[in-house]
Amino acid sequence: MTDRPTDLSLLPSYQAPRRSRFSARKLALMASVVGGLGVAVYSFGPAQMPIDIFTSAAHAQVNNEVRKVAQPVGFADIVEHVKPSVISVKVNINEKVSKDDSDDSPFQPGSPMERFFRRFGGPDGFPPGLRGIPHGHGVVTGQGSGFFISADGYAVTNNHVVDGADKVEVTTDDGKTYKAKVIGTDARTDLALIKVEGGSNFPFTKLSETKPRIGDWVLAVGNPFGLGGTVTAGIVSASGRDIGNGPYDDFIQIDAPVNKGNSGGPAFNTEGEVIGVNTAIYSPSGGSVGIAFSIPAATVKSVIAQLKDKGSVSRGWIGVQIQPVTPDIADSLGLKKAEGALVAEPQANGPAAKAGIESGDVITAVNGETVKDARELARTIGGLAPGNAVKLNVLHKGQDKVINLTLGQLPNTIEARADTDKDDRGSSAHGTDVPKLGMTVAPANSVAGAGKDGVVVTDVDPKSAAAERGFKEGDVILEVAGKTVANATDVREAINAARSDNKNSVLMRVKSGGQSRFVAVPLAKG
Repeated sequence: MTDRPTDLSLLPSYQAPRRSRFSARKLALMASVVGGLGVAVYSFGPAQMPIDIFTSAAHAQVNNEVRKVAQPVGFADIVEHVKPSVISVKVNINEKVSKDDSDDSPFQPGSPMERFFRRFGGPDGFPPGLRGIPHGHGVVTGQGSGFFISADGYAVTNNHVVDGADKVEVTTDDGKTYKAKVIGTDARTDLALIKVEGGSNFPFTKLSETKPRIGDWVLAVGNPFGLGGTVTAGIVSASGRDIGNGPYDDFIQIDAPVNKGNSGGPAFNTEGEVIGVNTAIYSPSGGSVGIAFSIPAATVKSVIAQLKDKGSVSRGWIGVQIQPVTPDIADSLGLKKAEGALVAEPQANGPAAKAGIESGDVITAVNGETVKDARELARTIGGLAPGNAVKLNVLHKGQDKVINLTLGQLPNTIEARADTDKDDRGSSAHGTDVPKLGMTVAPANSVAGAGKDGVVVTDVDPKSAAAERGFKEGDVILEVAGKTVANATDVREAINAARSDNKNSVLMRVKSGGQSRFVAVPLAKG
């Protein structure tokens, strides 16, 4: 053995003698026990040789060495370096309140927040300080966090911290307060850029160039509950999280305690660089339960650069409704892997439709880079500038194709087509049963409000495969196994053809509430 000596007296139940004599067998046994506890021991001489385990000088030296090893490194040096760059953000929002609103609730009647506080709030139904806004005009205040990214006062925070703010103030780590103005916001990623006025030499921090690994240390610094600069530590516990915030979700999950007021604050790595902006928490109780989500530094860098340049964010757009390729859908399409983004419907006059992309196509790569799923396609296209030429690899009716197109600009709002006649569907029509699937269909043109194409679902057995896949009365089936259908006979023939091809499921294109999607329905044998 070549391990260095250590102070065995540090072990709880062991008192080291000053001198002792041990056999090689006993020493080997002791070495294995101590080694199992992670403590280094001396190497020993020949069998049965008496030795001195410790002299007073060696004892002192070992004590010093153990202290160096045992003492936690801590984060004090990192915190001292980065904490001055973190700011508290306070906003005021002037709101008009209806004079006819006699309820003291500060929330809209029937809203989730209003129902929550009526059930779980204070003695009067609402928490202290949330008894409502005086009739007429009121001022709502909010607090969050942020951090400087340049010495001249540019700082990053969350969009939801400053959204609609009439007044923004920041407080720095040394207790000074400054006015700030909002330079630009991006609701899709929940990021905002503000400019602090009244200084030109603010301490700032750097956005990390590298993606953190799961298990890396992370420090969260912010303004929880308005307490001011607070530091918590944890690790990166996951990455690539989708929390339903939007199509560009790609959150880093951390387990450092993050609470209300931490929104917009930074998550630092051990190099003192920002790996993400703390934005959301998973919290059944309203407080930290150890799961928080941060916007990755790469996303922050891209968005903030555009906000600083022009106050808004422009994203590439190809104009398709997309959905994930599930294992059932992959089986229906004959794909070996459940990867890529399935085109549910190209939008009329969009770049994809003009380039020849059709419903049922699977986009598998962009500019040679493999597309793992629908979210990755959305992030990849959204990260490119409008006007860029892109090359898409597409699986079209079982054949690989390469399609070149020029990106459009993502509209600020995309109007969904409302289905105003939905209540008139199906109830007055007699449908034809589709065997093995548990639903009844009728030609769409025979049911008021169902349109001219496809077949409308007029009844669904609640215990059927169709019900399990989300079919409901009023849905319109446009295609089955890639073939357009106009009546129940078309549906049966397409299903029988899929069964003859030994398919485990059949793929249907369904229109529901003005939106199209593909549904893989398992086929019963026989």
